Amino acid sequence: MERILLYLLTNLAIVLVLSITMRILGVEPYLTQQGINFNALLVFAALMGFGGSFISLLISKWTARMAVGAQVVETPGNEAERWLLQTVARQAQAAGIKMPQVAIYDAPEINAFATGPTRNSALVAVSTGLLRNMSEAEAEAVLGHEVSHIANGDMVTLALIQGVVNTFVIFFARVIGHTIDRVVFKNQESTGPAFFVTTLIAELVLGVLASLIVMWFSRQREFRADAGGARLAGRAKMIAALERLQALHEPSQLPEKMAAFGINGGKNGGLKSLFMTHPPLEERIAALRGGA
Repeated sequence: MERILLYLLTNLAIVLVLSITMRILGVEPYLTQQGINFNALLVFAALMGFGGSFISLLISKWTARMAVGAQVVETPGNEAERWLLQTVARQAQAAGIKMPQVAIYDAPEINAFATGPTRNSALVAVSTGLLRNMSEAEAEAVLGHEVSHIANGDMVTLALIQGVVNTFVIFFARVIGHTIDRVVFKNQESTGPAFFVTTLIAELVLGVLASLIVMWFSRQREFRADAGGARLAGRAKMIAALERLQALHEPSQLPEKMAAFGINGGKNGGLKSLFMTHPPLEERIAALRGGA
């Protein structure tokens, strides 16, 4: 319940910040008596689309820690934590990035994720289930996968793509809502209820279609991160880590915003696979065996 409340409050704060920003910048209303002011609508859509995406990125480390209850390891308290810090430090140096924060969160599933606003200000978090149930070789490969996400700049790139699709969804949903309000319901004087209802429906439909683009990119990133993990830890170790995940058949329990950056995306198949953040494990293993 606390995590749900945190999620709602965070999103409310983002909307409030964006609303204040638009007032400060003097963004004009996009609906006028003459119809839609397309320039104003585009500015509004871009501010809301990119603004929400990048504010979420800027606070991603904090929200991720709060969402899963991760504790940052500053000073190792045992041998496992010491090994974890040393391994991430070695891989970060090899990848040419600054040492990310390292955190552990309590969860029985085998998983890990990376997040952060830049390549040199990132967080790598691992579950206690991973530390308990994976060998050091397998865990090293998982860490290499997450460090590769950071080195590849995946968090920023995904935020950019999300900002673009958000902008298009917001823009065209309001154009569709206004057109139906005027043409179908003949509301020429002001904005009627049909505008708000149609806009909401259009946002939902366009949002689903736009998510296909975002999820496709997310799946391609996983192949690149697997290849990066193979370079940092060794191809055999990366394959072994993925085979361990495949044998366990565990679904990912990460919150939606972090799931795209986890090692374990859960099971997928059929039409559902188009909306998955991760490609099937068998495809990832095959790509590594094929030298991709």
